[in-house]
Amino acid sequence: MTVLPKTTRAAAFALLLLLGAARAAHAQGQLAVRADTLFPMTGDGPIADGVVLVEDGRIEAVGPASQIDVPSGYGTIEAAFATPGLVDARATVGMTGLTNVAAVSDQLDRTTAIQPELRAFDAYNPREPLVEFVQRLGVTTVHTGHGPGALMSGQTMVVKTEGRLEEALVDSVAMVAMTLGPQVSGNYDTPDTRAKGVALLREAFLKARRYREQRASADDENRPARDLRMEMLSKVLAGEVPALITAQRTSEIQSALRLAEEFGFELVLSGAAESYRLTSRLAAADVPVILHPTMTRTGGEAENAAFTTAHTLREAGVPVAIQSGYEAYVPKTRVVLYEAAVAAGPGGLTRREALRTVTIDAARILGVAGRVGSLEEGKDADLALFDGDPLEYTTHTCGVLVGGAVVSDECR
Repeated sequence: MTVLPKTTRAAAFALLLLLGAARAAHAQGQLAVRADTLFPMTGDGPIADGVVLVEDGRIEAVGPASQIDVPSGYGTIEAAFATPGLVDARATVGMTGLTNVAAVSDQLDRTTAIQPELRAFDAYNPREPLVEFVQRLGVTTVHTGHGPGALMSGQTMVVKTEGRLEEALVDSVAMVAMTLGPQVSGNYDTPDTRAKGVALLREAFLKARRYREQRASADDENRPARDLRMEMLSKVLAGEVPALITAQRTSEIQSALRLAEEFGFELVLSGAAESYRLTSRLAAADVPVILHPTMTRTGGEAENAAFTTAHTLREAGVPVAIQSGYEAYVPKTRVVLYEAAVAAGPGGLTRREALRTVTIDAARILGVAGRVGSLEEGKDADLALFDGDPLEYTTHTCGVLVGGAVVSDECR
Protein backbone atom coordinates (compact mmCIF):
# COMPACT_ATOMS: atom_id res chain seq x y z
CA MET A 1 0.00 0.00 0.00
CA THR A 2 1.52 3.33 -1.07
CA VAL A 3 1.26 6.14 1.45
CA LEU A 4 2.30 9.77 1.15
CA PRO A 5 4.50 11.58 3.69
CA LYS A 6 2.99 12.78 6.94
CA THR A 7 1.66 16.34 6.92
CA THR A 8 3.32 19.08 8.95
CA ARG A 9 1.81 20.70 12.03
CA ALA A 10 0.99 23.74 9.89
CA ALA A 11 -0.94 21.55 7.47
CA ALA A 12 -2.84 19.95 10.34
CA PHE A 13 -3.74 23.43 11.62
CA ALA A 14 -4.93 24.37 8.13
CA LEU A 15 -7.16 21.28 8.18
CA LEU A 16 -8.84 22.53 11.35
CA LEU A 17 -9.55 25.91 9.73
CA LEU A 18 -11.02 24.20 6.69
CA LEU A 19 -13.17 21.96 8.87
CA GLY A 20 -14.52 25.03 10.63
CA ALA A 21 -15.46 26.57 7.29
CA ALA A 22 -17.01 23.28 6.20
CA ARG A 23 -19.39 23.36 9.16
CA ALA A 24 -20.98 26.48 7.69
CA ALA A 25 -21.13 24.95 4.21
CA HIS A 26 -22.86 21.87 5.61
CA ALA A 27 -25.91 24.00 6.29
CA GLN A 28 -26.51 23.65 2.55
CA GLY A 29 -25.57 19.94 2.63
CA GLN A 30 -22.75 20.21 0.10
CA LEU A 31 -19.10 19.36 0.83
CA ALA A 32 -15.97 18.27 -0.98
CA VAL A 33 -13.40 16.22 0.97
CA ARG A 34 -9.97 16.17 -0.68
CA ALA A 35 -7.19 13.90 0.58
CA ASP A 36 -3.59 13.36 -0.48
CA THR A 37 -4.37 9.66 -0.06
CA LEU A 38 -7.96 8.45 -0.12
CA PHE A 39 -8.92 4.92 0.90
CA PRO A 40 -12.36 4.18 -0.59
CA MET A 41 -11.95 0.46 0.35
CA THR A 42 -13.15 -0.50 -3.12
CA GLY A 43 -11.22 -1.40 -6.24
CA ASP A 44 -7.49 -2.05 -6.30
CA GLY A 45 -6.21 0.38 -3.70
CA PRO A 46 -5.97 3.96 -2.47
CA ILE A 47 -6.45 7.00 -4.67
CA ALA A 48 -3.72 9.65 -4.78
CA ASP A 49 -5.18 13.17 -4.58
CA GLY A 50 -8.70 11.85 -4.14
CA VAL A 51 -11.99 13.69 -3.78
CA VAL A 52 -15.31 12.74 -2.16
CA LEU A 53 -18.32 14.90 -2.97
CA VAL A 54 -21.06 14.98 -0.35
CA GLU A 55 -24.62 16.18 -0.80
CA ASP A 56 -27.43 15.96 1.73
CA GLY A 57 -25.59 13.45 3.90
CA ARG A 58 -24.72 10.98 1.15
CA ILE A 59 -21.75 10.44 -1.12
CA GLU A 60 -22.33 11.97 -4.54
CA ALA A 61 -19.05 11.02 -6.23
CA VAL A 62 -15.62 9.53 -5.45
CA GLY A 63 -12.43 9.58 -7.51
CA PRO A 64 -9.18 11.34 -8.40
CA ALA A 65 -9.28 15.13 -8.27
CA SER A 66 -8.33 15.19 -11.95
CA GLN A 67 -11.63 13.51 -12.81
CA ILE A 68 -14.02 15.30 -10.45
CA ASP A 69 -15.13 18.89 -10.75
CA VAL A 70 -16.10 20.43 -7.43
CA PRO A 71 -19.22 22.53 -8.01
CA SER A 72 -19.18 26.13 -6.88
CA GLY A 73 -20.65 26.67 -3.45
CA TYR A 74 -19.31 23.42 -1.99
CA GLY A 75 -17.41 23.69 1.27
CA THR A 76 -13.95 22.11 1.11
CA ILE A 77 -12.09 19.93 3.60
CA GLU A 78 -8.48 18.90 2.97
CA ALA A 79 -6.62 16.12 4.74
CA ALA A 80 -3.51 14.01 4.33
CA PHE A 81 -5.40 10.71 4.55
CA ALA A 82 -9.10 9.89 4.48
CA THR A 83 -10.92 6.61 5.03
CA PRO A 84 -14.53 5.55 5.44
CA GLY A 85 -15.78 6.09 8.95
CA LEU A 86 -14.54 3.15 11.01
CA VAL A 87 -16.93 0.30 11.85
CA ASP A 88 -16.52 -1.37 15.25
CA ALA A 89 -17.90 -4.87 14.68
CA ARG A 90 -18.53 -5.72 18.35
CA ALA A 91 -18.64 -3.45 21.37
CA THR A 92 -20.70 -2.50 24.40
CA VAL A 93 -20.22 1.28 24.23
CA GLY A 94 -23.34 3.19 25.13
CA MET A 95 -24.35 0.36 27.43
CA THR A 96 -21.04 0.62 29.25
CA GLY A 97 -19.38 3.91 30.05
CA LEU A 98 -16.14 5.55 31.07
CA THR A 99 -16.47 4.55 34.72
CA ASN A 100 -17.16 1.43 36.76
CA VAL A 101 -20.36 2.69 38.38
CA ALA A 102 -23.53 0.62 38.05
CA ALA A 103 -25.41 3.41 36.29
CA VAL A 104 -23.29 2.96 33.14
CA SER A 105 -22.96 -0.84 33.25
CA ASP A 106 -26.06 -2.21 31.53
CA GLN A 107 -24.34 -4.75 29.29
CA LEU A 108 -25.16 -7.79 31.44
CA ASP A 109 -28.20 -8.61 33.57
CA ARG A 110 -27.35 -11.23 36.19
CA THR A 111 -30.85 -12.36 37.19
CA THR A 112 -30.87 -15.33 34.84
CA ALA A 113 -28.50 -16.76 32.24
CA ILE A 114 -30.93 -16.86 29.28
CA GLN A 115 -32.56 -13.55 28.32
CA PRO A 116 -32.66 -13.08 24.52
CA GLU A 117 -35.66 -10.80 24.92
CA LEU A 118 -33.60 -7.93 26.37
CA ARG A 119 -33.39 -5.12 23.81
CA ALA A 120 -30.21 -3.12 23.39
CA PHE A 121 -31.94 0.10 22.41
CA ASP A 122 -33.88 0.11 25.68
CA ALA A 123 -30.60 0.68 27.56
CA TYR A 124 -28.31 2.41 25.04
CA ASN A 125 -27.24 5.95 25.92
CA PRO A 126 -26.14 7.94 22.85
CA ARG A 127 -24.90 10.75 25.12
CA GLU A 128 -22.51 8.50 27.04
CA PRO A 129 -19.03 10.14 26.88
CA LEU A 130 -17.51 6.81 25.78
CA VAL A 131 -19.52 7.03 22.53
CA GLU A 132 -18.03 10.44 21.83
CA PHE A 133 -14.56 9.14 22.76
CA VAL A 134 -14.56 6.44 20.07
CA GLN A 135 -16.23 8.77 17.57
CA ARG A 136 -13.42 11.30 17.85
CA LEU A 137 -10.99 8.51 17.01
CA GLY A 138 -12.79 7.80 13.74
CA VAL A 139 -15.49 5.26 14.71
CA THR A 140 -18.75 6.30 13.07
CA THR A 141 -20.69 3.00 13.22
CA VAL A 142 -20.72 0.55 16.10
CA HIS A 143 -22.31 -2.85 16.64
CA THR A 144 -23.10 -2.61 20.34
CA GLY A 145 -25.46 -4.08 22.89
CA HIS A 146 -25.55 -6.76 25.53
CA GLY A 147 -22.14 -8.16 26.28
CA PRO A 148 -20.61 -11.58 26.75
CA GLY A 149 -20.94 -13.49 30.01
CA ALA A 150 -24.41 -15.07 29.82
CA LEU A 151 -25.70 -18.03 27.83
CA MET A 152 -27.97 -15.47 26.15
CA SER A 153 -27.40 -11.95 27.41
CA GLY A 154 -29.72 -10.10 25.03
CA GLN A 155 -29.87 -8.36 21.69
CA THR A 156 -27.36 -6.17 19.89
CA MET A 157 -27.88 -3.28 17.50
CA VAL A 158 -25.98 -1.25 14.91
CA VAL A 159 -25.91 2.48 15.52
CA LYS A 160 -24.08 5.60 14.37
CA THR A 161 -22.01 7.46 16.95
CA GLU A 162 -23.80 10.76 16.39
CA GLY A 163 -27.33 11.96 16.94
CA ARG A 164 -30.33 10.91 18.97
CA LEU A 165 -31.06 7.20 19.05
CA GLU A 166 -33.91 7.43 16.55
CA GLU A 167 -31.63 9.25 14.07
CA ALA A 168 -28.53 7.18 14.71
CA LEU A 169 -30.11 3.72 14.60
CA VAL A 170 -29.06 1.56 11.64
CA ASP A 171 -30.41 -1.84 12.80
CA SER A 172 -32.44 -2.11 16.01
CA VAL A 173 -32.04 -5.91 16.31
CA ALA A 174 -28.76 -7.00 14.74
CA MET A 175 -27.99 -10.25 16.59
CA VAL A 176 -28.63 -12.15 19.83
CA ALA A 177 -25.52 -12.27 22.03
CA MET A 178 -24.60 -15.64 23.55
CA THR A 179 -21.58 -17.05 25.39
CA LEU A 180 -20.11 -20.51 25.83
CA GLY A 181 -17.48 -21.38 28.40
CA PRO A 182 -16.57 -20.92 32.06
CA GLN A 183 -17.13 -17.16 31.91
CA VAL A 184 -20.85 -17.89 32.27
CA SER A 185 -20.33 -19.97 35.41
CA GLY A 186 -18.75 -16.99 37.15
CA ASN A 187 -21.88 -14.89 36.68
CA TYR A 188 -24.74 -17.35 37.34
CA ASP A 189 -25.60 -20.29 39.60
CA THR A 190 -25.93 -22.51 36.54
CA PRO A 191 -24.35 -23.84 34.39
CA ASP A 192 -21.33 -25.19 36.25
CA THR A 193 -19.80 -26.92 33.21
CA ARG A 194 -19.46 -26.42 29.45
CA ALA A 195 -21.67 -29.43 28.75
CA LYS A 196 -24.45 -28.04 30.94
CA GLY A 197 -24.26 -24.71 29.17
CA VAL A 198 -24.69 -26.29 25.75
CA ALA A 199 -27.52 -28.48 27.04
CA LEU A 200 -29.38 -25.42 28.35
CA LEU A 201 -29.03 -23.69 24.99
CA ARG A 202 -30.30 -26.76 23.16
CA GLU A 203 -33.27 -26.94 25.51
CA ALA A 204 -34.09 -23.28 24.87
CA PHE A 205 -33.93 -23.77 21.10
CA LEU A 206 -36.11 -26.88 21.28
CA LYS A 207 -38.73 -24.93 23.22
CA ALA A 208 -38.54 -22.12 20.69
CA ARG A 209 -38.99 -24.58 17.82
CA ARG A 210 -42.14 -25.99 19.45
CA TYR A 211 -43.43 -22.48 20.19
CA ARG A 212 -42.88 -21.42 16.59
CA GLU A 213 -44.68 -24.47 15.22
CA GLN A 214 -47.61 -24.05 17.59
CA ARG A 215 -48.00 -20.35 16.87
CA ALA A 216 -48.01 -21.10 13.14
CA SER A 217 -50.44 -24.03 13.17
CA ALA A 218 -52.88 -23.62 16.07
CA ASP A 219 -56.13 -21.73 15.80
CA ASP A 220 -56.58 -18.53 17.78
CA GLU A 221 -58.17 -20.34 20.72
CA ASN A 222 -55.34 -22.86 21.12
CA ARG A 223 -52.42 -20.67 20.06
CA PRO A 224 -49.80 -20.20 22.84
CA ALA A 225 -49.71 -16.82 24.52
CA ARG A 226 -47.02 -14.46 23.33
CA ASP A 227 -43.66 -15.13 24.93
CA LEU A 228 -40.99 -12.49 24.29
CA ARG A 229 -38.15 -14.92 24.90
CA MET A 230 -39.56 -17.53 22.54
CA GLU A 231 -40.41 -14.91 19.92
CA MET A 232 -36.81 -13.76 19.69
CA LEU A 233 -35.43 -17.31 19.58
CA SER A 234 -37.99 -18.11 16.88
CA LYS A 235 -36.49 -15.30 14.80
CA VAL A 236 -33.05 -16.81 15.31
CA LEU A 237 -34.31 -20.23 14.19
CA ALA A 238 -35.99 -18.65 11.16
CA GLY A 239 -32.71 -17.06 10.09
CA GLU A 240 -34.05 -13.55 10.62
CA VAL A 241 -31.58 -12.70 13.39
CA PRO A 242 -28.09 -14.26 13.65
CA ALA A 243 -26.73 -15.80 16.82
CA LEU A 244 -23.57 -14.03 17.95
CA ILE A 245 -21.76 -16.60 20.07
CA THR A 246 -18.68 -15.70 22.08
CA ALA A 247 -16.55 -18.85 22.13
CA GLN A 248 -12.81 -18.74 22.75
CA ARG A 249 -11.48 -22.28 23.07
CA THR A 250 -11.57 -24.93 20.37
CA SER A 251 -14.14 -27.04 22.24
CA GLU A 252 -16.47 -24.07 22.65
CA ILE A 253 -16.18 -23.07 18.99
CA GLN A 254 -16.98 -26.65 17.99
CA SER A 255 -20.04 -26.63 20.25
CA ALA A 256 -21.25 -23.41 18.63
CA LEU A 257 -20.82 -24.96 15.17
CA ARG A 258 -22.75 -28.07 16.23
CA LEU A 259 -25.62 -25.96 17.59
CA ALA A 260 -25.82 -23.99 14.35
CA GLU A 261 -25.83 -27.20 12.32
CA GLU A 262 -28.47 -28.86 14.49
CA PHE A 263 -30.89 -25.92 14.53
CA GLY A 264 -30.02 -24.29 11.23
CA PHE A 265 -29.51 -20.76 12.51
CA GLU A 266 -27.06 -18.20 11.15
CA LEU A 267 -23.92 -18.13 13.30
CA VAL A 268 -21.40 -15.33 13.82
CA LEU A 269 -18.50 -16.11 16.12
CA SER A 270 -17.17 -13.51 18.54
CA GLY A 271 -13.83 -13.63 20.32
CA ALA A 272 -12.75 -16.97 18.82
CA ALA A 273 -9.23 -16.92 20.27
CA GLU A 274 -8.47 -20.44 19.03
CA SER A 275 -10.30 -20.15 15.70
CA TYR A 276 -6.99 -20.55 13.85
CA ARG A 277 -7.23 -24.26 14.75
CA LEU A 278 -10.56 -24.67 12.92
CA THR A 279 -10.11 -22.60 9.76
CA SER A 280 -11.19 -25.35 7.34
CA ARG A 281 -14.37 -26.08 9.25
CA LEU A 282 -15.24 -22.39 9.64
CA ALA A 283 -14.69 -21.76 5.94
CA ALA A 284 -16.79 -24.79 4.96
CA ALA A 285 -19.63 -23.63 7.22
CA ASP A 286 -19.32 -20.04 5.94
CA VAL A 287 -19.16 -18.70 9.50
CA PRO A 288 -17.69 -15.19 9.88
CA VAL A 289 -15.52 -14.28 12.86
CA ILE A 290 -15.58 -11.00 14.77
CA LEU A 291 -12.15 -11.55 16.26
CA HIS A 292 -11.03 -10.54 19.74
CA PRO A 293 -9.00 -7.31 19.99
CA THR A 294 -5.52 -8.07 18.70
CA MET A 295 -3.94 -6.85 21.94
CA THR A 296 -6.34 -8.75 24.19
CA ARG A 297 -4.87 -10.04 27.44
CA THR A 298 -3.77 -13.60 26.82
CA GLY A 299 -5.13 -15.28 29.92
CA GLY A 300 -7.97 -17.58 30.91
CA GLU A 301 -10.05 -18.69 27.94
CA ALA A 302 -8.01 -16.43 25.65
CA GLU A 303 -4.62 -17.72 26.78
CA ASN A 304 -3.90 -19.08 23.28
CA ALA A 305 -4.83 -15.92 21.40
CA ALA A 306 -2.36 -14.93 18.67
CA PHE A 307 -1.47 -11.72 16.84
CA THR A 308 -1.62 -13.57 13.52
CA THR A 309 -5.14 -15.04 13.79
CA ALA A 310 -6.80 -12.42 11.55
CA HIS A 311 -4.30 -13.22 8.79
CA THR A 312 -4.75 -16.98 9.25
CA LEU A 313 -8.54 -16.70 9.00
CA ARG A 314 -8.43 -14.43 5.97
CA GLU A 315 -6.00 -16.73 4.18
CA ALA A 316 -8.43 -19.60 4.75
CA GLY A 317 -11.32 -17.65 3.26
CA VAL A 318 -13.08 -16.94 6.58
CA PRO A 319 -14.69 -13.46 6.72
CA VAL A 320 -13.08 -11.59 9.60
CA ALA A 321 -13.47 -8.26 11.37
CA ILE A 322 -11.72 -6.93 14.47
CA GLN A 323 -13.66 -5.72 17.48
CA SER A 324 -13.03 -3.43 20.43
CA GLY A 325 -14.93 -5.83 22.68
CA TYR A 326 -15.76 -5.41 26.35
CA GLU A 327 -13.28 -4.82 29.16
CA ALA A 328 -14.19 -5.22 32.83
CA TYR A 329 -11.94 -2.28 33.71
CA VAL A 330 -12.27 1.34 32.57
CA PRO A 331 -12.82 2.71 30.01
CA LYS A 332 -14.58 -0.57 29.15
CA THR A 333 -13.46 -0.68 25.54
CA ARG A 334 -10.48 -0.64 23.21
CA VAL A 335 -10.08 1.32 19.97
CA VAL A 336 -10.49 -0.78 16.83
CA LEU A 337 -8.08 1.32 14.75
CA TYR A 338 -5.23 0.50 17.14
CA GLU A 339 -6.17 -3.17 17.17
CA ALA A 340 -6.19 -3.25 13.37
CA ALA A 341 -2.80 -1.57 13.25
CA VAL A 342 -1.25 -4.26 15.44
CA ALA A 343 -2.87 -6.97 13.29
CA ALA A 344 -0.84 -5.56 10.39
CA GLY A 345 2.43 -6.47 12.09
CA PRO A 346 4.94 -9.12 10.95
CA GLY A 347 3.20 -12.32 9.89
CA GLY A 348 -0.14 -10.59 9.97
CA LEU A 349 -2.46 -8.72 7.64
CA THR A 350 -1.35 -6.31 4.97
CA ARG A 351 -2.09 -2.72 5.86
CA ARG A 352 -5.01 -2.55 3.43
CA GLU A 353 -6.43 -5.83 4.78
CA ALA A 354 -6.16 -4.42 8.31
CA LEU A 355 -8.20 -1.37 7.32
CA ARG A 356 -10.79 -3.66 5.76
CA THR A 357 -11.35 -5.40 9.12
CA VAL A 358 -12.62 -2.13 10.60
CA THR A 359 -14.42 -0.81 7.51
CA ILE A 360 -15.97 -2.76 4.64
CA ASP A 361 -15.40 -6.31 5.96
CA ALA A 362 -16.93 -5.39 9.32
CA ALA A 363 -19.90 -3.77 7.55
CA ARG A 364 -20.48 -6.88 5.44
CA ILE A 365 -20.49 -9.19 8.45
CA LEU A 366 -23.02 -6.90 10.13
CA GLY A 367 -25.19 -6.73 7.02
CA VAL A 368 -24.93 -2.94 6.71
CA ALA A 369 -22.46 -2.65 3.81
CA GLY A 370 -25.19 -1.04 1.70
CA ARG A 371 -24.81 2.08 3.84
CA VAL A 372 -21.36 2.14 5.45
CA GLY A 373 -17.87 0.66 5.31
CA SER A 374 -16.66 2.10 2.01
CA LEU A 375 -16.71 5.38 0.10
CA GLU A 376 -19.12 4.79 -2.78
CA GLU A 377 -21.79 6.79 -4.51
CA GLY A 378 -25.07 6.67 -2.62
CA LYS A 379 -23.64 5.52 0.71
CA ASP A 380 -23.76 7.50 3.94
CA ALA A 381 -21.13 10.23 3.98
CA ASP A 382 -19.20 8.91 6.99
CA LEU A 383 -15.47 9.68 6.86
CA ALA A 384 -12.43 9.71 9.12
CA LEU A 385 -9.64 12.20 8.34
CA PHE A 386 -6.04 11.82 9.46
CA ASP A 387 -2.82 13.85 9.44
CA GLY A 388 -0.82 10.75 8.48
CA ASP A 389 -1.08 7.05 7.73
CA PRO A 390 -4.10 5.83 9.78
CA LEU A 391 -2.18 2.77 11.02
CA GLU A 392 0.84 4.67 12.29
CA TYR A 393 1.14 5.18 16.03
CA THR A 394 2.00 8.90 15.74
CA THR A 395 -0.94 9.74 13.46
CA HIS A 396 -3.87 11.80 14.74
CA THR A 397 -7.53 11.66 13.81
CA CYS A 398 -8.17 15.28 12.80
CA GLY A 399 -11.73 15.15 11.54
CA VAL A 400 -14.81 12.96 11.57
CA LEU A 401 -17.93 13.24 9.43
CA VAL A 402 -21.16 11.35 10.12
CA GLY A 403 -23.88 11.65 7.52
CA GLY A 404 -21.97 14.52 5.92
CA ALA A 405 -21.87 16.52 9.15
CA VAL A 406 -18.54 17.49 10.70
CA VAL A 407 -18.89 16.08 14.21
CA SER A 408 -15.23 16.37 15.29
CA ASP A 409 -12.54 18.78 14.12
CA GLU A 410 -9.82 18.41 16.75
CA CYS A 411 -6.66 16.37 16.16
CA ARG A 412 -6.53 13.50 18.64
